[in-house]
Amino acid sequence: MMDSLQDTAVWHRGKAYRKGYTTGSCATAAAKVAATMLLTQQIQHQVSIQTPAGVALRLVVESPLIEGDAAMAAIRKDGGDDVDATHGMLIHARVCWRADQQICIEGGEGVGRVTRAGIGLDLGLAAINKTPRQTIEAAVREVIGPQRGADVLIFAPEGVERAKQTYNDRLGILGGISIIGTTGIVTPMSEESWKRSLAIELEQKRTEGLRQVILVPGNHGERFVRDHLPGHHHQVVTMSNFVGYMLQEAQRLQFERVLLAGHLGKLIKVAAGIFHTHSHVADGRLETLVTHLALMGAPHVLLRRIYECTTTEAAMSLIAEHGFDAVYDRLAVKVAQQVAQMLRYARQPLACDVVLFSLDNQPLGANRPLAAIAEDLA
Repeated sequence: MMDSLQDTAVWHRGKAYRKGYTTGSCATAAAKVAATMLLTQQIQHQVSIQTPAGVALRLVVESPLIEGDAAMAAIRKDGGDDVDATHGMLIHARVCWRADQQICIEGGEGVGRVTRAGIGLDLGLAAINKTPRQTIEAAVREVIGPQRGADVLIFAPEGVERAKQTYNDRLGILGGISIIGTTGIVTPMSEESWKRSLAIELEQKRTEGLRQVILVPGNHGERFVRDHLPGHHHQVVTMSNFVGYMLQEAQRLQFERVLLAGHLGKLIKVAAGIFHTHSHVADGRLETLVTHLALMGAPHVLLRRIYECTTTEAAMSLIAEHGFDAVYDRLAVKVAQQVAQMLRYARQPLACDVVLFSLDNQPLGANRPLAAIAEDLA
């Protein structure tokens, strides 16, 4: 049950697109109800959690079981109208007491393991991302209090098969699915309805009198602006993967200036002229990075090692080690040039700045100094 989500559906041409909840929310809810059953020794059939987005979920519990000093429960993933590989599968949690006061979270059957660097988790760890780890720990701590500890095992028996429908293998996550989600909520990505909803936010900003806007791919971009461009968060609009569409909408609405702020792995695609950044459309991340490094005179051995990386994040340590960090500014300049080329026939083309950052929220490069960019956003 998700009564609180029904009022926040995405509407397009009179049709409501239902939102859902992430595997991270499922794991959090399963861990919370398992901890509750362990503490009370009573079976529970419903559980409520608060997602990082502030949405309250009331979810049905499946397969509740108490075995003395351990309890287990499962929550069925519902992706809403954004059906993905994990839609409809059960995410389980097993909680048991520890002798100390720690809460330790581990992945079991069907949860993948990290085998390559570059996704923000240490090698060997279960593929349970940072936000779900935090929400699982907070939910269990809320139940058991500060004086007790618990081991939490997250598992998904269907995970091995379901993961074959994802890109986990390419990212070095082997043996199952990832437990992910930064907001806890899945927003339907029916392309036309989603693009229109993003454009509506742009229209609202323009109606409010804004002449400059900051386009970010998602939550990481919002966090970067909040941390590094204080006072400008009100100018942020999410563009998802629709970089070209949102730039064209910004031009139509006569914004004077746009800042593209995004992770290197997203915006580097724009440097190659790819304005729809979903991996299903096109990639070219490592090829573009290798090209620009080659133009800077990088040695062949470095180019080969970077080309064999799984992600741009994984390539960053190699770039730093060989002293080629200036490539990020070059890439940002190239992104700005590609935007100018796309909008070259506009009567008064908007000005475009670009900032690239890393997964740990640190600036990597920009087409001009960040302080100057911030000043012109005022």
